[in-house]
Amino acid sequence: MKDLLKIAVVFAALLIVMPMLVFLKPDEEEAAAEEITTETAAESNITTEKNNDVLKVLDFTSGQVHEIAMRDYVIGAVLAEMPASYHEEALKAQAVAARTYAVRQREKQRLAPDELLMGADISNDSSRYQAYFTPEQAKAFYGDSYEAYYDIVSSAVDATGDEVLIYNGEPIVAAFHSTSGGRTESAEIVWGSAVEYLVPVESTEDENSPAYLDEKVFTENELSARIEAEYPDAVFGDNPEKWIVIGDRSVSGTVIEVQLGDTAVSGTEFRRIFSLKSANFEVEYSDENFIITTKGNGHGVGMSQYGANAMANEGADYREILAHYYTGAEIAESAADIDFFG
Repeated sequence: MKDLLKIAVVFAALLIVMPMLVFLKPDEEEAAAEEITTETAAESNITTEKNNDVLKVLDFTSGQVHEIAMRDYVIGAVLAEMPASYHEEALKAQAVAARTYAVRQREKQRLAPDELLMGADISNDSSRYQAYFTPEQAKAFYGDSYEAYYDIVSSAVDATGDEVLIYNGEPIVAAFHSTSGGRTESAEIVWGSAVEYLVPVESTEDENSPAYLDEKVFTENELSARIEAEYPDAVFGDNPEKWIVIGDRSVSGTVIEVQLGDTAVSGTEFRRIFSLKSANFEVEYSDENFIITTKGNGHGVGMSQYGANAMANEGADYREILAHYYTGAEIAESAADIDFFG
């Protein structure tokens, strides 16, 4: 969920050298964190309307609200969120996750409308919501491959009907990410609130992903400047090797706390400061440089897209994929038949 042009440049490159890999961006993760800490902690009294086949989408660039058939919206979301070159079963899993995201967001707006959405259910602003391509944007992005990829994705979407993921009668927070560090992470570690169906599960095939490892190098001046921009009162000693000290980690490898000089921050905050691919990282000091190596791509919560594709390639269907990554969640045949949050 990023500036569309930046997404297009990155995806175009990946289409050439490897299967496309996408991930939730930091600002998108903040939105998910806000939803988890506010929505799962409160009971609501929404009665879902039966007209569940339309989604009102705000075009944040023009301020216009468009009514889009749910099927078309889900196709656009899958085209924007997952490599269309992935296995059909992985695309189906992403379709159910995308539809669940949209349904939950629509129900949230019926309970407590956000004035910034101007009466819409959701926005195409990918910095705050699930990414979505209009047909025009998808054509511009995929170029000559558009029709082929559209057919593949639309077939996957249609194969899932109107299915959504639920837990205790509610549409779930269908979090997903590009690549885990070999084991997914819990919502509690990343966002501070426990969610029964967003808990760590094995995803070892992610270690084969081209996005599994990433490395960034910072000079002493570059590193101290970034830290001081966020924490101007931070104090560092004379020994750079002790400027960064990693503390506790989760069982999945996410850094929970890291010491920056005399200042303690969370691993997620450290990730934001240095624009890292994940909060599962190691830091090495060598030749007056800091080398930060990360495992995984994204926050690590929920479904790993690379892992989903690996499971599909090994013979798993989309239901098995969803059951693996969303512990205890169930598939409902249609949102229209469920009294969400009732």
